[in-house]
Amino acid sequence: MSRLMRTSEITQRPVVTLAGDDIAQIKDIVYAADGGSVRGFTLAGRGLFSGPLSTVLPWSKVAALGSDAVMIRDEHALTDPAALEAGSARSIGKGGNILGSQVLTDTGTDLGRVVDAIVEVAGGHDQCDVVGYEIESSEALENAGTKVLIPLPDTVAASGEHLIVPASARNFVRKDLAGFGAAVAEFRKQLEGGGS
Repeated sequence: MSRLMRTSEITQRPVVTLAGDDIAQIKDIVYAADGGSVRGFTLAGRGLFSGPLSTVLPWSKVAALGSDAVMIRDEHALTDPAALEAGSARSIGKGGNILGSQVLTDTGTDLGRVVDAIVEVAGGHDQCDVVGYEIESSEALENAGTKVLIPLPDTVAASGEHLIVPASARNFVRKDLAGFGAAVAEFRKQLEGGGS
């Protein structure tokens, strides 16, 4: 079974070992260069005056991503940042290049601006993929100015200021996470030619 969550729900979560030691907190999320999967996390120390840590947490070392914490086996899961740099894109978060980007259809319609990314965590924690964005909708969608979820194809064209999605993505916009996973699956099936 998989689970959907906003990336804003993951940042600042504590990183805890299976022994119960609270050793860090999530700072930013690092994505693969194609933007489709989570490669890992940059970290910050715990405490009021703690800053960024010089280690990172690769996704492959995450034991569990819970609603309150990110679990790892032990401190050895943290590694050198070079482990994430090869084949990675800039993170979505403060200083990232996705939040605030304008979402355009491939026909040039402005759908709105990105306020968050939606990731899907596979049941066995084998993979964590970006499957959609939460956007503040434009006049082209119902209820302009409200936040809605828009599904993404497996790969997305991005220029740093603009994200391009197929025009048919408009048909799969949802208002909340309930049912959004099914909308993503239907949208991707339709892109492959297997749906309406």
